[in-house]
Amino acid sequence: MSKDRVYLYDSTLRDGAQARGVDFTVSDKLAIARELDKIGIDYIEGGWPGANPNDDAFFAQPPSLSKARLSAFGMTRRSGRSAENDPGLSDLIASGAKSICIVGKSWDKQVKSALGISEKENIRMIGESIAHIVKHKREALYDAEHFFDGYKTNPEFALACLKAAYDNGARWIVLCDTNGGSLPFDVEQVVREVTQHIPGDHLGVHCHNDTDNAVANSLAAVRAGVRQVQGTINGVGERCGNANLISIIPNLVLKMGFTTGISKEKLPQLTHLSRFLDDRLNRSPNQHAPYVGSAAFAHKGGLHVSAMAKDSSSYEHIDPAQVGNHRTVLVSDKAGKSNILDRLKQFGIVIKNDDERIGELVSEVKQREKQGYAYEGAEASFELLAHRMLGSVRDYFDVLSFRVIGERRHNAKGKLVSVSEATIKLAILNDHGDGEEIMTVAEGNGPVNALDGALRKALSGHYPILKDIQLTDYKVRILTPGEGTKAITRVMIESRDSKGKVWNTIGVSANVIDASFNALYDSVTYKLLHGSKKK
Repeated sequence: MSKDRVYLYDSTLRDGAQARGVDFTVSDKLAIARELDKIGIDYIEGGWPGANPNDDAFFAQPPSLSKARLSAFGMTRRSGRSAENDPGLSDLIASGAKSICIVGKSWDKQVKSALGISEKENIRMIGESIAHIVKHKREALYDAEHFFDGYKTNPEFALACLKAAYDNGARWIVLCDTNGGSLPFDVEQVVREVTQHIPGDHLGVHCHNDTDNAVANSLAAVRAGVRQVQGTINGVGERCGNANLISIIPNLVLKMGFTTGISKEKLPQLTHLSRFLDDRLNRSPNQHAPYVGSAAFAHKGGLHVSAMAKDSSSYEHIDPAQVGNHRTVLVSDKAGKSNILDRLKQFGIVIKNDDERIGELVSEVKQREKQGYAYEGAEASFELLAHRMLGSVRDYFDVLSFRVIGERRHNAKGKLVSVSEATIKLAILNDHGDGEEIMTVAEGNGPVNALDGALRKALSGHYPILKDIQLTDYKVRILTPGEGTKAITRVMIESRDSKGKVWNTIGVSANVIDASFNALYDSVTYKLLHGSKKK
């Protein structure tokens, strides 16, 4: 074993499932396990056999893994039972998992208060449970719960718990910061002391994030000698979460020079893995997540953008492509020509640096942001604005008028309901600007839903590609709260198609319906710009 090899143990499917709002189905667990195996994670903790029906179903038909070891989680034998007759250990063995991780107490305070047993009995429970797993030819891991707290108050007992596991054949002894209260310098000092008793290549670490130090604590432990790191994708977990493997992995490989099961060729899959989990959980990715967030390499100031053209390494700590991300130059009222030119280049718009229209576009953006627009969060609307000012996009349709009616009434069953109806009159334009007029009506569960339905109903016959759009998010912000119901509103709409492409558009108006329609108009036009085929 190389001293520079660090093994990655993912506990998303078990520890991550304890997070508020996370409820994995069996199909979720199988899909996530396959993604973890594909990227090169060494261990995948599938769950706790016998704890719930989902975990039982997962282990009954486990995923086929090409590289990773499937691990089952459980606890030491109970007091008063032998390892051979403990139902929990029997479930672990019956799971078929090649690796078994059992949790046990290593803090004398909890041995007395939670278990109500002697310290000697606790140590016997650990040793006998590990020996039982090894006897059945499974790789054994001991999860030393509350180790850092226990070591601070009674280091002799905490070390005795570790030794009981190690002497009985445990492959890995995992030092847990269970309540997440440790700090990096504490972790590094304690781990260095532990390595005087147990070799570092048999030690692992599992940190919780209650002080926002889980990643730093994990790296400090590796620096001090441990060679297995446990955590979850995106740091999901109970309370404040677990150590975030998405941050730990590139730090280990790119910053500290360690080798993991994830090669540098596979490292660009990290961004996909992070967003894959968020998709399974049906939640929006953290834009500001280190390494993989959409804002992780986003630049707003014109001075930085201008300098990056000559030396990007001074403003980005790594090449974004190394982790599968990309640089984004935001367009805002702080933007200069460098920002605009860089964004146009990313849109595939070729224009000379000294074209006078660039200055006009910069001025237009700054003027619009004074009105309430925020293009740094609505890239699709900015691209359309640029195309319109540069004359590189045609009008696909012309909205002649629209009307929205809202009705609140009791239905036939006496239930109070709200219904919205939208009528749109527009002209479908050909390449010469001539139009065929169409008028459609649609109902919806709100004015925006009704408008969306009427607009797409009018257009989809001529542009079938619009049937592929799904509105996935809708946000309204009051820009002038002092004006009450007359306030200027900003509407942001997020859209997605069946290929997974996501784009954001914006509308601003004193009328929230008008602002919403402007954002809808841009969403539809953006889809048409990128690949529509008129019948």
